[in-house]
Amino acid sequence: MSARQAAKKHTSWRLYFVFMVILSLLSTIAWKVLDLQVINNETLQFQGDARTVRNDVIAAHRGNILDRNGQPLAISTPVQSLVLNPREILQYPEQWDRFAEALLSININPDVLRNRIQENAGREFMFIKRRIPPVEANQVLRHSFNGVWAEEEYKRFYPLGEVAVHVVGLANSDEVGQEGVELAYDDWLEGTPGSKQVLKDRNGSIISELRINQVAEPGNDLVLSIDSEIQFLAYKALKEEVTRRYANAGTAVVLNVETGEILAMVSQPSYNPNNRANLSQQLDGLKNRAIAEALEPGSTVKTFTVTAALESGLFDTESIIDTSPGYIRIDRSVIRDPVNYGESTLERILSKSSQVGASRIALAMGQEPMLDVLRRVGFGQSLGTGFPGESAGLLVNHNRWSDSEIATLAYGYGFQVSPLQLAQAYMVYANGGIYKPVSLLKIEDADNVPGIRVISEDIVASVTQMLESVVRPGGGGTGTRAYIPSHRVAGKTGTAWYYDVQRGGYDDENYISLFAGFAPVSNPKIVTVVTIHEPQGKEYGGGQVAAPVFANITAGALRILNVPPDIISNASESLSLEGLNSAASRPSLAGLSGGRQ
Repeated sequence: MSARQAAKKHTSWRLYFVFMVILSLLSTIAWKVLDLQVINNETLQFQGDARTVRNDVIAAHRGNILDRNGQPLAISTPVQSLVLNPREILQYPEQWDRFAEALLSININPDVLRNRIQENAGREFMFIKRRIPPVEANQVLRHSFNGVWAEEEYKRFYPLGEVAVHVVGLANSDEVGQEGVELAYDDWLEGTPGSKQVLKDRNGSIISELRINQVAEPGNDLVLSIDSEIQFLAYKALKEEVTRRYANAGTAVVLNVETGEILAMVSQPSYNPNNRANLSQQLDGLKNRAIAEALEPGSTVKTFTVTAALESGLFDTESIIDTSPGYIRIDRSVIRDPVNYGESTLERILSKSSQVGASRIALAMGQEPMLDVLRRVGFGQSLGTGFPGESAGLLVNHNRWSDSEIATLAYGYGFQVSPLQLAQAYMVYANGGIYKPVSLLKIEDADNVPGIRVISEDIVASVTQMLESVVRPGGGGTGTRAYIPSHRVAGKTGTAWYYDVQRGGYDDENYISLFAGFAPVSNPKIVTVVTIHEPQGKEYGGGQVAAPVFANITAGALRILNVPPDIISNASESLSLEGLNSAASRPSLAGLSGGRQ
C-alpha cells in the first residue's frame, strides 16, 4: 500500500468518527427534547408552575398625621390582603368544601365568592378580602389552599375616630386621601412603592427574595395644630348639647390667639372613619361645617357695627341712641327689640343685643364703614388653609343699598361667613386689633407669625370692655351663661333665623344659636366660637343654647393649657389680677350675636 493510499484511508476513518460523534449528540438532544415535551411533560410543568420568578410591589408606608403634642391622629398599620388565582383554584374542586368553611370564618359568603371566581375564570389575580389583621388572614392561609395567598399591605387607622374625623378626614382602601387633611396633603403623606424580585411557589408563598429592584420610600409625617385633649373636650360638649336640644347640627372652633393655630375644630353630626359599613348612609356627617358651611352670623356682627361706629367719629363710648319705642319701621319692614330699651349707650346696645339700636347706628353712618370693617377682619375672603371645601363666605356689595339692607347688615343678615371665619374675626380683638391668619398645621416659630393692624388699640379696648359686659353676671346682658368663675370672658350671643333653601325664605320657627368670645380678657389665650343649628324646645337663643357650651369648652381648654385665673372673685363682680383699670392695655376680642335673643 502506497503512502498516499494509507493517508486517504486514515482520513476517511477520521471523518467517520466525527460523523458518529455528531450523530450521537443529535440523538441525545432529540431524546432529551422528547423526554421534556412528551414523557415527563406533566411533572416538569408542575415543577415549573411551582416555582415562579415574579416582581412584587413593596407597599409604601403612608405618613402619620399627628397632633401638636405628637399624639397620633392617623396611622398606617401592617395588614394582609387575601388573594386567589381564579384560573388555578378552579382546577382543584376537591378543596372547595374546606375552602368554603375557611371563608365563613372570616365572614365571606362562599357562594358569592364562587360566582365572582367563575365570572373571572380567565384572570390570575383577584382579592378575597383586603387589609385584614394577620390573625384573621391566617384562618385561611393555614390550610395552604392551592391558588390562595396573601399580599402585604397597610391599613389606615384613626385613633380618635369620630372626634377628629372632620379635621383629619379619611383615606380610601388604597390609602389615597379622600376627605379633610388626608386629601389636602395627600402628596405629602403618600409614599412611593418599591419593587422586589421573588421566587414563589404555586400557592403564591414566597420561597426566597432574589433582589430588591427599588426600595419603597415612606410618606412624610404631618403635624397638625390640633390639641387632642381640647379636641375631645370640644367634641364631647358639642355632641351633648346637640343631642340634648334635638338640634340638627352644630360646630365649635378653638383658636390659639398668639399664633392663629386651630386647637380644636368639631362638627355634628359625625361618623366613625374606622367603620365604613354604613358610610353611604351618613353623608350628612361627612361635612366639616365649621370650615365648609357658610351661615348668616346674626347679631354677632353687632361687634363690628359698633367698631365701625366708633371709627366713623359719629359715635363715642358715651353716645346715647334712642331705641324707643322698642321698634323701628324701615321701608316695608318693622324691626323690633324684645322690650323697649329706651336711651342706650353702645355698651348697652351690645349687652342687650338691641336690633333697633344697631339699625339706628347703621342708618346714621351708611353701609360703607361697616363693609370696610367686615373686609378688614377677613369676611368674604379665603382663609387660605387649603382645606377641601373651605368656604370663603359671601360679602355682597349692592350697587344701590336700601335702608332695610343697611339695617339688617348691622345685625348680621344679607351676608354669610363660616364659623372658622367668625373665630378669626374675633381673634383680631383678642390680639389688640392685629389680624392674623389661621393655621391647621403646628407653627414652630410663634414669634414670627405674620400680622397686620386693622383696628386701633383704643377702639379694640373700648369694644372689649363692652363685650365683657355681655357676659358679666348681674349685668343684664344676654351672655351671662358664658361666664367662667376663674377667668374674665368677653363675648357676644347670637340667634339667627334659619334660611330654608327649599322654601326660598326664612323659617321663623328654626334658628341658629351662636356664641363667640375669648378669655382671659387680661391676656387672651384662646378664641372660641360655638354654633347650634335648629335647637328644639322653648330655649333657642344664643345666650341660652350656645353660651353654656362656650363656657364648658373655654374653661376646660384654659385648664388644659394651664392658663392662670385672672379673677379674684366676688359674688357679682370680678376683679382682674392684672391691669384692673387699664382697659386700654388689654388685648381684646369681640363676641358674636344673632338676630334675635
